[in-house]
Amino acid sequence: MEMGERAARIRLIKTDAGQRIDLPPGFILGGEEAMLRQDGSRLILEPVAGPSLLSVLDRLDDLDEAWPDIADPAPEPERT
Repeated sequence: MEMGERAARIRLIKTDAGQRIDLPPGFILGGEEAMLRQDGSRLILEPVAGPSLLSVLDRLDDLDEAWPDIADPAPEPERT
């Protein structure tokens, strides 16, 4: 194990569909998807990051609409 890595002993649970593991609370992944890959005898589980808001906005088409003027008066003076 490399310096700074955390470890936990877990149970492997056999099911009709294959095998399952239950992640301890300190190892729960965010998101809804993960990538599982094998490196020799090691299994590596990594969360799949969703697209950033900026990349989503960048893919949107420009709006081609006339926007109405909005009245934006100066605020009232503060009363003390």
